[in-house]
Amino acid sequence: MRVDQFDFVLPNERIALRPARPRDSARMLVVKPGAEPELSDKGVRELPLLLEPGDALVFNDTKVIPAQLEGTRLRGDITAGIGATLHMRTGPDRWKAFVRPAKKLQVGDTVLFEGFGTRLTAEVTEKGDSGEVLLTFDRSGPDLDIAIASVGHIPLPPYIAQKRGEDDQDRKDYQTIFAEKDGAVAAPTAGLHFTPELLKALSERGIEQHRVTLHVGAGTFLPVKAEDTADHKMHAEWGEISEETAAALLAVKARGNKVVSVGTTSLRILESSAQASGAIAAFAGETSIFITPGYRFKAIDALMTNFHLPRSTLFMLVSALSGLDTMRRAYAHAISQEYRFYSYGDASLLFPQEGAV
Repeated sequence: MRVDQFDFVLPNERIALRPARPRDSARMLVVKPGAEPELSDKGVRELPLLLEPGDALVFNDTKVIPAQLEGTRLRGDITAGIGATLHMRTGPDRWKAFVRPAKKLQVGDTVLFEGFGTRLTAEVTEKGDSGEVLLTFDRSGPDLDIAIASVGHIPLPPYIAQKRGEDDQDRKDYQTIFAEKDGAVAAPTAGLHFTPELLKALSERGIEQHRVTLHVGAGTFLPVKAEDTADHKMHAEWGEISEETAAALLAVKARGNKVVSVGTTSLRILESSAQASGAIAAFAGETSIFITPGYRFKAIDALMTNFHLPRSTLFMLVSALSGLDTMRRAYAHAISQEYRFYSYGDASLLFPQEGAV
């Protein structure tokens, strides 16, 4: 499909720079496709009443790390400043990273990162396309994690970082209450809306809560530069679904209840694990699944998600689930009703169009 079919104009003032407080006070647009799509203005706190007892919510328990690093390239007597965004760990002492400006780095270069009394160095051991390099650090395992936490910054999405700097509040705001497993460089933002009070209300309603892991990479912010979706390459991300979670979700579907993904990241790991029969299986490994209209969903029955960037892979994904025309109408409604967009913005609850599941 042509990428320009997924374009729309978003007024700048609709981009949220801070989250709603409390988190579950955000608005939520409920979208039910049909000949005349049903668009209902609700709130996140109404989620328990929008689902049925026995349904299951699936959360991503990845934890955002301070993966934005500013460093100095050392090559003989010549130095140059570079920025690096870590996006995938490939070993105890190795990370893939997007760097800028990439032309300043060569294989064999040493890069120095400093902050709060910590000196961390890395060697450029591979250089790929689109500014991607492999960095091998001078320490590994937990020691490397501690050093990165000291020298790094939370990698706020570009549409926020261009308007204001990161501050201490972001270290709290840009983390879900489920965050447990270090590795993400972007938050699974649909999960940002949940509070202990909302989880309690969901439990009292009889709605199950399960967790999966997908370490969100910096590739989630990369624009789709191809003119056709068939020519776009997704960057791989690492994820995991336990045997216990897979069995629990299979039981949910077997009794006729809904598996509701909280966020596109949970959805992507669930769909990556699903077999042709629709059975959800245990999974551990990388996924580069790219979901566009025409895809038939096997693992999930509904999706709670935020509002996404125009021409993005995530807007393509929601269009695959609920229909491109429906989502264009839904986004136009959200803009006219002054919903807040993107990572710190409001939510939507999307149900599938006919034939999508």
